[in-house]
Amino acid sequence: MSARHSRPGQGFTLIEVLVALLIMSVLAVLGWRGIDSMARSREVAQSASERSLRLSAIAAQFEADLLAVEDTKTAPGLAFDGAALRLTRRTDAGLQVVVWSLREGVWRRWASAGSTRVAGLQESWLASQQLLGNEPQQISLLDSVSGWQVYFYREGAWTNAQSTGELAATAASGTAGTPGTTTREKLPQGVRLVIELPEGKLTRDIALGPQLP
Repeated sequence: MSARHSRPGQGFTLIEVLVALLIMSVLAVLGWRGIDSMARSREVAQSASERSLRLSAIAAQFEADLLAVEDTKTAPGLAFDGAALRLTRRTDAGLQVVVWSLREGVWRRWASAGSTRVAGLQESWLASQQLLGNEPQQISLLDSVSGWQVYFYREGAWTNAQSTGELAATAASGTAGTPGTTTREKLPQGVRLVIELPEGKLTRDIALGPQLP
């Protein structure tokens, strides 16, 4: 056998080493992409889970506010103007004005301090109509909200919350329109919230509790 065809004790050639390094580099890149993809998927899943939990907590607070609504002669119990939902609710500290609003894609909640005085409640209601969005009591709850709508359940049907509802006399006796009496809009029997999120539309119906005459 000729010596030129035998390679006893010889190592890898330069080409073989380069090919091996190239294969190892490709495998390393593929492995890194796989790990990176898994990490990103986990981050996305965790972010979605946290957003879902936050949305559930926000919806629970929204429902709690509505269930505590109290109609008064001093301030409307519930009012929606297309940009903000204002309500008067009962708390341990007295009557409180709460505003749910959508500003620049962020769903926000503002709440006044509780008050046991008529003047205090009137001041809170007036302040709720002059919010700028940077008040200390205003909390940014959820971002990426593209729109929302509120409906009231009146007389067996869902209607736009901005339409006029049934009126009721506020005087202890007498009828609406007679001297010594004023009228106010009755609270609806229920509230429907429709909010547009990146995940889709969320609809929530809430039945209001009975009100004292």
